[in-house]
Amino acid sequence: MEVRLYRVKMTMSSQTLSSAQLQRLQQATRTHLRQHGCGAYTFEDGAGLIQLAQTLRPQRVLELGTALGFSACCFAQASETTQVDTIEADSEHVQLAREQIASVGLRDRITVHHGYFEEVLPTLSAGYDLVFFDGFEPSMAILSTLREKLVIGGVLVCANTSLSSGRERRALESYLNDNKLWERKDSLEQGRTLVRVKC
Repeated sequence: MEVRLYRVKMTMSSQTLSSAQLQRLQQATRTHLRQHGCGAYTFEDGAGLIQLAQTLRPQRVLELGTALGFSACCFAQASETTQVDTIEADSEHVQLAREQIASVGLRDRITVHHGYFEEVLPTLSAGYDLVFFDGFEPSMAILSTLREKLVIGGVLVCANTSLSSGRERRALESYLNDNKLWERKDSLEQGRTLVRVKC
């Protein structure tokens, strides 16, 4: 399935990626997944990520789950000064993501951190404007930490909550729907990825 990414109007100049570049990044992830059968899934609603990023124009973005760097590159389209920190545990994915990011000229604005989320997060300072969780499934501990990393009014984009089940899923839903903590916004990926604003 092709994303509607390539109909999004880009307004930045030298750091704006072309439709062909974005499509190549996403296709590289799909190809890698088919060949290796690993967990490097591409985020399908790239258009939604770019539209959100360009609306919010965050200066600092944190991503959990790099894969091959497609979504990090989408967030880097927010502005010419946006900096993205992205965390990936798989060493092969880290290498491939760094290569992909360098190939489109974004190595100076996207930093790929190698390690598990729980190990890397304490090394990163708070003050992010946007946080994107795209790991296998979020835990309550991770979400709590991500909230601490966000500024007031910062945006959490959270994928894969449906992968949880039972008590854990109910706890996640309760937490993410707590209007004392979060303001709910329109979701992405046809409702599969939640968007929340930190109160």
